[in-house]
Formats: sequence, structure tokens, C-alpha cells
Amino acid sequence: MTGFPDITQELREKMPELRGRLLANQSLAELTWFRVGGPAQVLFMPEDESDLAYVLARLPSDIPVTVIGLGSNLIVRGGGVPGVVIRLGRGFNEIAVEADHRIRAGAAVPDVKVARAAQDAAIAGLAFYRGIPGAIGGALRMNGGAYGGETKDVLIEARGVDRAGRIHVFSNADMHYTYRHCGVPDDVIFTQGLFQGAAGDPAEIAAAMEKITESRESTQPIKSRTGGSTFKNPPGHKAWQLIDAAGCRGLKMGGAQVSELHCNFLINLGSATASEIEGLGETVRARVKEHSGIELEWEIKRIGVNSR
Repeated sequence: MTGFPDITQELREKMPELRGRLLANQSLAELTWFRVGGPAQVLFMPEDESDLAYVLARLPSDIPVTVIGLGSNLIVRGGGVPGVVIRLGRGFNEIAVEADHRIRAGAAVPDVKVARAAQDAAIAGLAFYRGIPGAIGGALRMNGGAYGGETKDVLIEARGVDRAGRIHVFSNADMHYTYRHCGVPDDVIFTQGLFQGAAGDPAEIAAAMEKITESRESTQPIKSRTGGSTFKNPPGHKAWQLIDAAGCRGLKMGGAQVSELHCNFLINLGSATASEIEGLGETVRARVKEHSGIELEWEIKRIGVNSR
């Protein structure tokens, strides 16, 4: 596979005070749960929020920017991702318990860690994060939710950096949340969130989290190479029921399969390509549309270009 032109040297010259890592033609497959996809033209891992803001302020406006988190809800297409792919890491993984049953978490903190920190601090109301396989940045961007809770129910405010490198603080209302959607401009990269819980009993919270864990293990293919829920639930419907009714449970395309256990999950059986996984998803969408008249919307993000 031919890579993209290496632009890291010219970027470094524009950004003498850059502190994070800048890598050319870096494979993204191992950064996603599906384990498929091509390279990032440039992969940038900022040191912290100010490093991120510094780079965005100096990055030429014609260079596209894409953000990835834990890669749990992501298909990277085989041709890779042009421009700069930003992955938040060490400088964004702090978590702190604050007064009044609040938790502040960086965008790279896995959702499950927020649930555990809340349990340790006897804070109720955040246990649903145990059921989301991503990181806080994705939860902020997608109004992540599971098991009866959503980010919009618990968020006080979020911090983010826009494409020009300006830092903003967004109140819950500023986020304009709807189901699996956030109204903040797409160019904003969230860096942390502040969440509100309530006083709780650690044993009760632990029991609620254990129930979520058991439910996920018995109903979802979490030990497979998967990407979480593939499609959003349409109003008044469950996506998995529509997929099942359209006869798609277990359907295969190359090395990709609709999970037998939970048919709103796609699985890489081991040899799948990104185009097979995405193609299988589109086949499912077409069959559901034909069977029920309902058009399923992707919940999984798909980025990059198809391989030639």
C-alpha cells in the first residue's frame, strides 16, 4: 500500500514549540476495536490541552483534522485518513472527585473508569458509564448512553478546543444534546467533562454496575473484534429487532459477520477488511429498509477514504 506524502517536517517547522508526538503514515488499525483500516497521513498525540491548542492554531486551515478516541465505535477505511488524526492520550486521562458529588474526567478517560471512580466515592447516577465501551471524549461528542442513562443527564460542563486553537467551556445547554447527537460544531475537540452525581451507597452502586457487566457479557459479543452498537435505535423501535426481522442475524460478507448474539453488532471474524465491515452494514441497512421501510442510521463513525 502506498502511503500519503510525509508532511511532518513542514508541520514541525511551523510549530517549534510542539511537545506531543507527530508520526507520518501511522497505521490506525491497531487503534480500533475492529482492527482494520489504513494509516493516518499524520498521527498527532498532544501532550496536553495547551499543546493541542498550540498546534491547532498553527495548523494550515486546508489540512483536515480527524479525532479518534479508544476506537471502540469506529471503522477506519482501507485507504487511510488524509490530514492530521488527533488521538488524545496521557495528558487527557486524569480523573478527579470534586465537592458536591462531582467528577471531572479528561477526554481520554475510559467511561468505565468514571463509573468506578464514582462508585469508590459513593457517588450515584454515573453507573451507566460501565456499559459504554468508549472514552469520555466520545461520550461528550455522541451524548453517550446505556442502561437508562445518558451523558446529557449528568453533564455540568465540557471543555474543548476549536479548529483555530481557542479553548471554550460549554454548559450542558450549550451542548444541544439529542439522542446520540451533540450540537457543538464538529471542529471542537473535547478535552474534559464535569459530571454531577448524587450521594449513594457504594454497595448499591457496585451491584448496579455488576448487573450491567453481566447483561453486557450475556447479550453482547464483547470478546469479539466489534465496534459496539452499529446503528442508532430509530424512534419507537430497537435496531436489533428490525435487523433480526429482516433476516440478517448471522449474515456474513467476507470476514465480517452480523453477530449471532446481538444483531446490532458487527464482528470481524479475523480476516475482515474495512470495506467488508462497512459493506455488510450497508447490506443490513438495505434489507431493513426493504423489510420495514425504516432507514437505519449509523451509530459507528466511519472515517477515511476507501482503498483503491
